[in-house]
Amino acid sequence: MPSIDVMLDLSAEVCLAHYEGRVGQVIARSLDGRRVMFPAEALRRVVARDGVHGTFRLFFSPEGRFQSIAALSRDI
Repeated sequence: MPSIDVMLDLSAEVCLAHYEGRVGQVIARSLDGRRVMFPAEALRRVVARDGVHGTFRLFFSPEGRFQSIAALSRDI
């Protein structure tokens, strides 16, 4: 399964907009410089009280559809 590593630094307020459905997609830059887009609802799996901060691995299907997200490291 293809994967891409991204660093995310999203405040709790930004995550709330994603959670409430006001924002449908997250656009991030991968560690190797690629632009990556994935569904905002994926943040629900990794959000903390202060937002989403750290390095995460995004997994995609061979067709390029988002599958899952996993924390590699979390910034405190």
